[in-house]
Amino acid sequence: MRKAHKLLLSLVACLALAGLSSTLQAEEEQPLMVDIKRLSMESALTIARATIDQCREEGVQVAVTVMDRGGHPQVVLRDVLAGDLTLNISHQKAYTALSFNMATSDMEGRFTSPFSVGKVDGLVMSAGGLPITAGGTIIGGIGVSGAPSGETDEKCARAGVDAITDDLEMAAF
Repeated sequence: MRKAHKLLLSLVACLALAGLSSTLQAEEEQPLMVDIKRLSMESALTIARATIDQCREEGVQVAVTVMDRGGHPQVVLRDVLAGDLTLNISHQKAYTALSFNMATSDMEGRFTSPFSVGKVDGLVMSAGGLPITAGGTIIGGIGVSGAPSGETDEKCARAGVDAITDDLEMAAF
């Protein structure tokens, strides 16, 4: 019995050391720094301008916010007749799309309980926000506000993102 107990303790100790060794090895393999892809100011501006242009073709004037992956506004444009409130809403739509990595239109009606995530200040779950991705990685978000419908806001946002999607995909690799 005593030999079996010692053998069991030895086996447990060996397994623990093996697990610790693999954990330490995994930690040693981790880089000290991580390269993070970001939109250039010129790319963000191209997205915003293409968005405004599409909305003008639709006959509406809007505000557009393009955020970097950290949730900070990189470019904010408000067309001449877009109301002041559109600035805040475009910011919140961009932040929401970025945070959830999905179109805000896909979140409409999703969070309905009184204390759900959708009730967090700064999130807007209505159409007009899109994530910006390149090579399968989220690099930003865009939000548009001011059109009579969220669908039009989103159509304009899509035109903005589409204006540089090919270039982004090529640069991602």
